[in-house]
Amino acid sequence: MVCCFLFTPTDPTDPISLFPRARDDQNKRRYDEMMEYMSEVASKTGANEQLSVEERNLLSVAYKNVIGARRASWRIMSSIETKEESKSGANSETCKLIRDYKANVEEELTTICSRILDLIKEHLEDGCADGESKVFYKKMKGDYWRYLAEFKGGTERKEAAEQTLLAYKPPRRLRKPSWRARTRFDSV
Repeated sequence: MVCCFLFTPTDPTDPISLFPRARDDQNKRRYDEMMEYMSEVASKTGANEQLSVEERNLLSVAYKNVIGARRASWRIMSSIETKEESKSGANSETCKLIRDYKANVEEELTTICSRILDLIKEHLEDGCADGESKVFYKKMKGDYWRYLAEFKGGTERKEAAEQTLLAYKPPRRLRKPSWRARTRFDSV
């Protein structure tokens, strides 16, 4: 007996098919792929649409895990660089290799932060109907500007720090205690 199934492929870029993939990647701890899927879902959000709470959380989890790994790498490389400089001097071959690798990590951090900041600005922030979503995206913006400020120098660091403060400062209409963003230190 031969069994035959009718298979209709879905559009692989359709947000409806991307969301389950992102959830599956979260279970597999494949955050880079999850970030790609959720970025695609977010970028297809229309002017009067917004992400569901679950979609918003998956987007946040994806980016936090991807950026978290690179931030940890950068901190480790900075620590190793400091030790090597004190041991063998700033101009040693080892220090040069470390600085090159650290520059690559900084480039990745910049790309990821810029990507989520652009996504929030262009597709997510303006479509928010409720205060909770607005606070969520403002906090995300503040976080990613802060991550940039951690490793940038000079005027780029100053700009990132200023943008961090602006993002964390809620607009007047959201300053009511009921819309205050909860932190992990708030009592339950």
